[in-house]
Amino acid sequence: MTAAAKPKIMGYLPPDAPPWGAMISLGFQQVLTMFPATVLVAILTKFDVGVTLAASGVGTIVALLVTGRRIPLYYGSSFSYITVVVTAMGLYANDCFADPNTVYCPDGVRIVQVGIIATGILEILFGLLIMRIGKEALDKILPPIITGSVAIVIGIALAGTALSMAGTNWAVALITLVVTIAFSVYLQGKGLIGMLPILMGAFVGWLVSIPFGLINFQTIVEADILRIPAFTFPAFTSPDAWAAIAGIALIAIATIPESTAHLYQMSLYIDQLAKELGREPLEIKRLIGLNLVADGSDDIVVGFLGGCAGTNYGENNSLMAITRCYSVPVLFTAGVIAILLGFVGTLAAIVNTLPTAVVGGLSIYLFGVIGMQGIALIQSEKVNLFEPRQLAVGAIILVTGIGGNLALTNGMFPFKIPYIFPDGIPAIVFSALLGILVNLIFLILPPSKFGVQDRENINL
Repeated sequence: MTAAAKPKIMGYLPPDAPPWGAMISLGFQQVLTMFPATVLVAILTKFDVGVTLAASGVGTIVALLVTGRRIPLYYGSSFSYITVVVTAMGLYANDCFADPNTVYCPDGVRIVQVGIIATGILEILFGLLIMRIGKEALDKILPPIITGSVAIVIGIALAGTALSMAGTNWAVALITLVVTIAFSVYLQGKGLIGMLPILMGAFVGWLVSIPFGLINFQTIVEADILRIPAFTFPAFTSPDAWAAIAGIALIAIATIPESTAHLYQMSLYIDQLAKELGREPLEIKRLIGLNLVADGSDDIVVGFLGGCAGTNYGENNSLMAITRCYSVPVLFTAGVIAILLGFVGTLAAIVNTLPTAVVGGLSIYLFGVIGMQGIALIQSEKVNLFEPRQLAVGAIILVTGIGGNLALTNGMFPFKIPYIFPDGIPAIVFSALLGILVNLIFLILPPSKFGVQDRENINL
């Protein structure tokens, strides 16, 4: 084969704009990919589905603009915040989770919005700090043993919630769980369908629920085809807002490493495509700080609108790697589509008919995966678990975080701090703070000062 006969390489780098037809179809595919997880977080936390979808689109567009249209990432609802959001809404808006039939709790949402906005501000500050001092210095304060252990706590601490929801109808929950796992395992590499196991699992669970009489079709019939989403204004004047700020914003400890990992992954794929296309590499991995500023900008936007706390989505990153389409204009298009979907009342009504048992079945899998991702982070960073100081930091985070959430009243340590934690410190927050404090002690007083040598790590 001559050089002139080489097959044409298909793909779009961030600045590239496909033809309009391709741009719309590729944008819709991005929305379809983020939809299951983004909507499920809204269901679990009693947020409005329409607002969450619309806020996802607006937040993504703002984040793309903040990065100067250089970093192609789509933003959806983050599972990492579920534990603290549910805790805050349960404490400060008591009716939110008293009735399993409640699908939207505006009083709780308004309080949580303040915490989400604070998360955005914290992420922006982290981003600016990284631009100033470099990522290596920050890694000393938040090493993988802390971020990974906190991620484990976030997932496993929700185990009781998942099982409680599943217990409303174990047959439906277990069928949903099994088919979702089957889809995720056996449809890998099968194109777009292989990236939607949660959506397909939810649909199967929904169908299975019909003969059990768990679907209220009247809700769908009575819904307006088009409606204005229930946008809410943050409760800045609420006395409980400070507790929401302190509790929710701290979860950025777990999401910052996740976002950075996504950036590195995307940079690798984008530069490989650029090489194949004969173009200059973009090296977006250098934009770690700017990426976190974009993350924070997204959270500030969704916080003001009343959407769930966000993160850039690994599912969408995988879709871009498969399709080789990293086009920022495509992501802008996806954002517009998500905004428009937020105004479809029938869609929100259908989503809200998803039975609690189905959500429970999905949650058993998803919450466990969050925990396993924390283990994967510790493993991938080759953390030396033969070293006592690493074991100490990880151990206290796991026991105080998981044990505190499951065993203590309302999942709160009884250490009251006026204004910030007037009812006690949420277990996940307490565990993260304790881990950071102990790690700082080891930084100030390293074992080497006392003649102690580091133990050799296993050869990975």
